[in-house]
Amino acid sequence: MRLPLGLTEDALHAAMSENDPGSLAAASRMRELYSPKLAAAALTQATLRRQARAKFGEAALAMFFTRAGLEQASRPEVADHHAKRFVQAGVRRVIDIGCGIGSDSMAFVRAGLEVLAVDIDPVTAVIAQANLADRANVICADANEMTEQLTASGVGVFCDPSRRDDRGRVWRVEDFAPSWSFVTHLLDGGRTAGVKLGPALPHSLIPAAVEAEWITHRGETVEVGLWAGPGATRERCSALILPDARLTVTGAAALPVRDLGRYIYEPAGAVIRAGAIAELGERLGAGLLDSQVAYLTSDQLHDTPFATVFEVRQQLPANLKALRKWVRQAEVGVLEIKKRGVDIDPAALRKRLKLQGPNSATIVISRRRRGSIVALVSRV
Repeated sequence: MRLPLGLTEDALHAAMSENDPGSLAAASRMRELYSPKLAAAALTQATLRRQARAKFGEAALAMFFTRAGLEQASRPEVADHHAKRFVQAGVRRVIDIGCGIGSDSMAFVRAGLEVLAVDIDPVTAVIAQANLADRANVICADANEMTEQLTASGVGVFCDPSRRDDRGRVWRVEDFAPSWSFVTHLLDGGRTAGVKLGPALPHSLIPAAVEAEWITHRGETVEVGLWAGPGATRERCSALILPDARLTVTGAAALPVRDLGRYIYEPAGAVIRAGAIAELGERLGAGLLDSQVAYLTSDQLHDTPFATVFEVRQQLPANLKALRKWVRQAEVGVLEIKKRGVDIDPAALRKRLKLQGPNSATIVISRRRRGSIVALVSRV
């Protein structure tokens, strides 16, 4: 395989053999053997490959990355879900706009789809082509100038707008590339189209008649996918806990606020972002600890993929002096603090509690209408 960025097999192997490819010592050794440019490129890839193992596993050791591309790349399991949606919609050819390092395009290929990957940055396009080899075609182009390809019959479109600029991450949709108007046009063309965005996208920005799917994977809420055309469902908003647990927003009645029960349920991020707290509470027969806080409580234990469940061992006094006394008596040296709706810095609180001892514990601190509540809990 032809390596990108002027890399050579021996330089890449040498960089991968370094214990710490980001160190000055590694740079010095590499520059004794290779040009400064080649040494820097090889060491950068070695560093990124090691970081990428958390997302791509051992496959990362044979891939190529840019720093921004690694950060924005879909996890393989999430990318496979994107591909599955296109297959189920009957799509056979996908244009992947803003393909980055090619993570989603690789999943589309695995699913048997024909892929045209597009990125406006020439270096990123070269990286994507190296990762896709000869399994898909990658072009460096401005998606705004691809009218003919995007309007072809039977073509699905996937878009992952860049949410970074030279200064770092951008938060306003107006700063995305391709532009927000381009994104909304994709979702309004009658084709099967999917757009990957950050999970904090406000509901008010979701176009009408577009499905919004928030995804949590391995405990982390990673994206909201906007879907339109034949590949979309009638549900406006849903939370998906990969691989296959889905909770759809149906407009359930508001949940009651109730006293602390035997169990506390901490909803997954996708459930919170999708606005499906009421649906989850209804399913669990649970109420809220506070009307504005995403903690559910019940006296009944339910096995659910949509929340982490804690059993309440003891309700503790909600003041520093009493908590310090409890910590001392219980000999707590390690304290996990879960909190919502309260202005507390867990690190600062741990310091003020003067933790010392062989035991560990978890507490939940939540706002209540009449002050805060503190509960000693254990994970179920």
